[in-house]
Amino acid sequence: MLLKDKVCIVVGAASLRGIGYATAELFVRHGAKVAVVDVTMNDETTSSISASISKATGIDANVHGVPCDIQQSADCDRVIESVVKKFGRVDCLVNCAGIVKAQPLLSITETDYDRILDVNLKGTFNICKSALQVFAAQKSGVIVNLASVAAQRGGGLVGGAHYAASKGGVVSLTRSIAREFGPLGIRANTICPSMIETGMLDGNVTAKQFEDIVAAIPLKRAGKPSDIAGSCLYLASDLSAYVTGATLDVNGGSHIH
Repeated sequence: MLLKDKVCIVVGAASLRGIGYATAELFVRHGAKVAVVDVTMNDETTSSISASISKATGIDANVHGVPCDIQQSADCDRVIESVVKKFGRVDCLVNCAGIVKAQPLLSITETDYDRILDVNLKGTFNICKSALQVFAAQKSGVIVNLASVAAQRGGGLVGGAHYAASKGGVVSLTRSIAREFGPLGIRANTICPSMIETGMLDGNVTAKQFEDIVAAIPLKRAGKPSDIAGSCLYLASDLSAYVTGATLDVNGGSHIH
């Protein structure tokens, strides 16, 4: 077990179709104590996640569900406090929370822009800052932030320019964390997925667009949430003990650079 007795927070984990849920399930399978966090998290959702993970793994998951709007720094502080109260510490933060909107640049309104940046970039900053207060005190901790291939290639697949810019900010933010907090034994890395079959594709990609994109991927398939979860496990575990400030491409070869 790669995460035996580690306390891991997975943000953006409410959807059973999502990367966050797949990551929580894999982490439980590898011995972690997991807190699942989402703006829509409630007792019913937490129970559903626990039941699904328990059925898939044969392990009594008993995950700790915490609601949080990562746009609000006080909410993020409350999440960390809740997890520390429940488990005594925090070892890893995986932030999968994010929103996307497919729009041509000239149609992006100020409201559209603010919404995307507030969730994807400001929200990432907020939850990382809250976790880092605990990590700095205990002189250990791991952060894994989900960005996107859009941050590297300038959008063009699903999200608009505001989405690409927000995810580019996540990459830079994560590198800054790695540089500043590395001397304290804290690692921070980014994953850049591309075309993963989650609810984020709903309404943003037509069937024809999906087929065209997949046809151009060297591995000839879209990614699955479990593909990203495996990368999260690697970066969260001691297998990557000397990896920090890195950006890991998980895109089936669709963006080789």
